[in-house]
Amino acid sequence: MIKIAIQKSGRLYEDSIQLLKECGLSIDNAKGQLKAQVRNFPAEILYLRNSDIPNYVANGIADIAILGQNVVEEKEVNIHSLLALGFSKCRLSIATPNATSYSSVKDLEGKKIATSYPATLYSFLQKNNITADVHVINGSVEIAPSIGLADAICDLVSSGSTLFKNNLTERDIILNSEAHLYCNPQSYNDKNDLIEKLRFRMESVIRARNFSYVLFNIPNDKIDLASSILPGLKSPTIVPLIEEHWSSLHSVIEKANTWETIDELKKVGAQGILISKVSKMVV
Repeated sequence: MIKIAIQKSGRLYEDSIQLLKECGLSIDNAKGQLKAQVRNFPAEILYLRNSDIPNYVANGIADIAILGQNVVEEKEVNIHSLLALGFSKCRLSIATPNATSYSSVKDLEGKKIATSYPATLYSFLQKNNITADVHVINGSVEIAPSIGLADAICDLVSSGSTLFKNNLTERDIILNSEAHLYCNPQSYNDKNDLIEKLRFRMESVIRARNFSYVLFNIPNDKIDLASSILPGLKSPTIVPLIEEHWSSLHSVIEKANTWETIDELKKVGAQGILISKVSKMVV
C-alpha cells in the first residue's frame, strides 16, 4: 500500500482530488477527515497542511505527495519530483510599490523585504550578493510596504491582481512553480510498482488535457491534404463511408490550435467536423 499526501483544503486540494479521480481512484473522503482509504487501489490518502507535507514525505510517513514546487524549495527537503502536473501554476516574485525606482535586483541592497518564503529569498539574495533585512510574515505579505514594515515583498503571484490592488509592481521572478508529484526516495525503491502505476495514470490524464479528439468526413481525393493538417501522434485513422468516394478521418489535435485546425480542414473540404474531449492518452 502507498500513502498519498495532499493538501487538506484550498485550490490545490480540489485539483489533486480531481486528478486522483480521473486516474480511477475511488476515495471515501468525508468532509473533515484526515485519512481515507482508496476502495479500488492499494492506497491511503492523507489530508495534511500544505506546509507540513514536504517533511512528512521526507520522513517516509507519506510515500508520495502532490505539492507545489514553491513549498518544496522553501522546505529544502530531500524528496524527488516524478511528474509535473500542469496545474496550480504561479511564481515567487519580488515586488515593490509602484512609485519605487527599480532597475535591477541590486536595488534591494540594504532594503527591508517581507516574505513568507525566507529560505528561498535568502538563497536568491545570496546568489546575487545582496544584503537585505528580511522580515518573515505568515500571510498578507502584500500589505507590508503600505504600513511601513518593508520596502519590498517576496510573495507568490498568479494573476497579479493582488499586487495591483495594493499598488505594487512585480519586479523580479525568483521561481516559477507548479504542482508536481513528489516521492520519498526510499519509498520509490520499496514500492516502485505501485508508485509507477499511479504515475503512469497521472501522466496519461495530464497529457490528454492538452489534446482533443477530432473526426470528420472528407472526399477521398482530399485525404492527403487533410492528413497534412493534422498534428496527430501518427497518421490519422481512415474509415471508408457508405457514400462512394468519401471517408471519415479520426485523429487527435492540440487544444491550443483547435480553431485554427478546424479552419484549415474546412478549406480543404472537410464536413461534419466533431471535436470531443480526450480523458486519457497513452502513448
